[in-house]
Parts: sequence; C-alpha cells; structure tokens
Amino acid sequence: MSRKVVVVGGGYGGSALAKALDAEADVEVVLVDPRDAFFNTAGSLRSVTRPDWGSNMFFPYSGFLTRGTVIRDRAVSVDPGGVTLASGQRVEADYLVLATGSSYTYPAKPVADSTEQVLDDLRVTHKELAGAERVLILGAGPVGLELAGEIKEVWAHKHVTVLDPAEQLLPSFEPELRQSLHRQLDELGVHLRLGTRLAGPPATEPGQAGTFTVTTTAGGEDITADIWFRAYGVRVNSDYLADGRLTIPTPQGQVRVTETLNVRGYDHVYAIGDITDVPEAKMAGYAMQHAEVVAANILAQLRGERPTAAYRPLPHPMILLPLGPRGGVGQLPSPDGPAVVPAETVSAYKGADLFTGRFTEQFGAS
Repeated sequence: MSRKVVVVGGGYGGSALAKALDAEADVEVVLVDPRDAFFNTAGSLRSVTRPDWGSNMFFPYSGFLTRGTVIRDRAVSVDPGGVTLASGQRVEADYLVLATGSSYTYPAKPVADSTEQVLDDLRVTHKELAGAERVLILGAGPVGLELAGEIKEVWAHKHVTVLDPAEQLLPSFEPELRQSLHRQLDELGVHLRLGTRLAGPPATEPGQAGTFTVTTTAGGEDITADIWFRAYGVRVNSDYLADGRLTIPTPQGQVRVTETLNVRGYDHVYAIGDITDVPEAKMAGYAMQHAEVVAANILAQLRGERPTAAYRPLPHPMILLPLGPRGGVGQLPSPDGPAVVPAETVSAYKGADLFTGRFTEQFGAS
C-alpha cells in the first residue's frame, strides 16, 4: 500500500528529498511550495550584476516529479496528521517533512514567488546599481563579500565599501582563509571597514540609487555612496507553526529535532535545513545532506524497520565563498581537519556556474 509523504517547502533540502522518494514505488510524494519553480538562490547576486544570467536560477517544478505531485500553495498550519494550505485545502500525510528554510534580505534571496516577477525585480535593481559609482554594503559575512566580488567582476571601477561591526572576517574559519580573503579583496579594490557600524541609517532604501553620506561610530568617518545593500538578517520560515498544533518553535523560530532529524515527539514527522535547531551554519549543502538522512529513515520505516540514519554536524564549518566566477576562498573537511582551498577549487565547485549544472541534472532541465 502506498504511503503519502508530504514535503512542505521545495528549496534545496525539500526538492532533493522529494526527488529521492519519488523514485520509490510505494511512496506518494506531495511537494508543497508557493513558487512556480525551484530558485537556486546561489545565483541571485550574480543576477543583479548580470541580469542576462538570471534565467539560470530557475528550474520549473512542472515535470520535476515522475509520480508525485507539486502543489503551488503556502502552508498556514501543520499538525501530526497533515498540512492546511492558504487556499483552504487540506493535505493528509502518513509522513510529514518540514523544509521551509529561511528568508534573507533582498537581493540575496528573492522576495516574489513567480519567476517572472523575480526576474523583473532583479532587472530593476541592476539598473539602479549600474548607475551608481559608489556602493556601500552593510555586512561582511559571506553574502556581503560575495556581492562585492560580483560587483567588481562587472564594474571594476566602482568604489565598493563593505562595513561590519565584527573585528575580523569569518572568525569561525581558519586564519589562512581570512588571509586569502583579505588579499583578494585588496586586489579587487574592495574597501573593508571592520569593527564599526553606522551612527544612523542611510537616507535611501536598500537597492535604490540616491547619493547619501553616513558616519561610522569608530572614528566618525564619513562614507558617501550612491547605493547601499543590506547583507545580514536571516529569518527562519516557521510562521505556520505559530498555532502550536505540531510543536513549539525555539525563540529563533527553529524546530527541535533528534539526531535522526525527527521533530521531537514524533516518529513520522521530520525537519530538514534551516528550520532545524541543528547547531551549524544555514547553508544549502547541509540541507541536502539532511535530505539524504531523512530519505533513508523514511524508507527504513516503510520496510518496517527502525530509522537509524543519524545526522551529525561536522566538527568544523565548511564554506565555498566565490568572489566572482574566478576568485574566492573555501574551507572543506578532510581527514586531517579543515582544509582551506584556493580560488581555483572554489571556481570549479561553485563560482563558475553557481551550481547550475548540478540542478540542471536534478531537475532534468535542458
């Protein structure tokens, strides 16, 4: 007898899980997502500087699943028996997986749900950015630095300043990685202002052109720019849990999970990706690893076995941080501990195509 697995959220983890289970004859997969396509948000920042590249980000859900179903809707409530959608539709589930991820400030993650609207938004932002000679980026984490690199790749002459209250770049990573980052940013002409913040916000909205001057708190330095971007502010997408019918999220909006990635208190409900309280950075690669664990556990349960696949976070963080298609730094696991990898490796794994080839294969796109 076929069992229904409902996956709420079609991002990196949710789509990988749905695809893995769709191949199983005794599984009926239902994927719920408000978007008309999978958005490879790793390509968002490049699409701002090169709008012709934007279409590479999208992989339609139509035809994605061979046997399963994709419902374009938004979950407004979940309970142990299934999901209630914004349309009022109820989807019953034998197994339920929460994979709704997180939101981030635009343009790192698009706001709209339709491919057409996202592309329109990116074209508008590109036009604003193209006419600005001086750019201020608030946030020197991976997103802020990657945006700086993409801007310099297209407009080497632009004056780009990245500001952050932290005293050093990526403090949880190896010193060698930080040294490489500083060197490459210097070569690109990116101006770093660390250990300071703004005394007051810019007079314009982020992503909108308009000259302004702001003052830093450290030394009272004035910075004049023609456009600015916010590169911080992760928010977990868990509003649909607010009624408490399934579980009570943590103060950060995350779901408490076991090592098998079960939502605590349930053997048939799982969570993957950013919504979990797994102590690690919120990254697409981790979400896809979560999907592998949950797929193994659900299939074990369908065979009448106990779910034994466990997810254990890596002892050291990993990252692939491109600075344009050719530059960047990375840190990957190795038998001897964290290994810092050069720009060539980052380009080969991520920077050159930002995972486009990987998702073309997953979604069967041409």
